Formats: sequence, C-alpha cells, structure tokens
Amino acid sequence: MSLLATATGPHLYWITSRAAGITALLLSSTSVSLGLLMGSRAVRGRLADVRVLHEALSLATLAALAVHGLSLLGDGYLHPSLGDIAIPFLSGYKTFWTSTGIVAFWAMALLGLGYYARTRIGVQRWRRMHRLVAIAWILGVVHSLGEGSDAGETWFLVLTAVAVVPTLVLLIARHTRLLRPAAASAAAPRADRDRTPPGHAAGAAPTTVHRVPAGAR
Repeated sequence: MSLLATATGPHLYWITSRAAGITALLLSSTSVSLGLLMGSRAVRGRLADVRVLHEALSLATLAALAVHGLSLLGDGYLHPSLGDIAIPFLSGYKTFWTSTGIVAFWAMALLGLGYYARTRIGVQRWRRMHRLVAIAWILGVVHSLGEGSDAGETWFLVLTAVAVVPTLVLLIARHTRLLRPAAASAAAPRADRDRTPPGHAAGAAPTTVHRVPAGAR
C-alpha cells in the first residue's frame, strides 16, 4: 500500500483528473442518449422514470467535470491557475484542446442547469436551447480525444467507441427523423380532427339538413 502511495503520490491529482474525465465522458454519453430517446416512442410508458434518470446523469456529469478540472489545481507539473481551467484560450498547455473542453463544460452547465429556470426562460425557448447540449457533448468528445493522456491507448479508444457510437447513431437518427418522436404518431389523427368542420366527428358522414316547407309544419 505504501509503495502504491509513493508511486501515485506525485501524480495523484493528474490521475484523479483523468479518472473524472473518463467518468464524465461515460455519464454524458448515457445522458445524451436518454435525452434523445425521451422524445421517441421507445420509452413510451416509462417517460417519467427515464426523465429522472436523465436528470440524475446530467448532474453527475457536471460533478465529474468539476472534479476533472479542479483536481488539476493541485498538479505539480502543470501548475494551472483557476483562470487556466475556467477561461478558454488562457492556458498555455494544449490551448486549443483545453479550450474546447472548457467551452464544452460551460455549455453543458448553462444548458443543463437551465432546466431549473425553464419557467422563466419559457418552456419552448428552453427546449430549443437544450438541443444544443448535443453540440457541447461533441465538443467534450473532441476534447477527450485531442488532449486526453490516454487518447492513443487502445483500451481508451475502445471505451470511447462503446460510449460514443450509440449516442451518435441516436443523434443522426433523430435529425434524419428515423427516430420518430412520440408526438408524431398522434399528429396525423389530430390534424384530421383539426380539419373536420365543427359539429362533425372525424370520419363521420356529413349530416344533411332538409328544409321543410312552411305549409307542411
């Protein structure tokens, strides 16, 4: 145990950051996948449970990302400042890849936590904004592949593929409408009802009104 502590001691903060980053990648991929499925018929009848799980994973992702960044403050090799890990293009270490990760974090934080202010933002406006989470997630994946210490390792690439590919498939399916929203199946009958004149049931034969001559009453 003491040998392990001695070996990891100088790199403890770096190892913690790497572990938290990988955890965040797995959590965010799962969360985004559930978010994409929430609008489809695949989770019909289980939407409430999926929503709770999606929310929990989103918050866990933000916590892991916070650990991923803040643990670097104790790293004896990089010696980053708080600004280096919080402000894009300020760090001199792999500036582009670091900045990509910072932008991804702030975007995820703002768009994710915006859920709790959706009544102030406006539900429809919030939903349109929330779709941008997928872009923030993609930036996070790019960051992990560009800057991650393990990015060239086979195990990491396999792990990333297992986590990321299914989410990308769902994302493409959603935007090509292969993953049909749950509301779409009800849209056609609703549209038919909307076109039905008042007083007529959808699909019913029109009612004929006969005029009775005045003298026959």
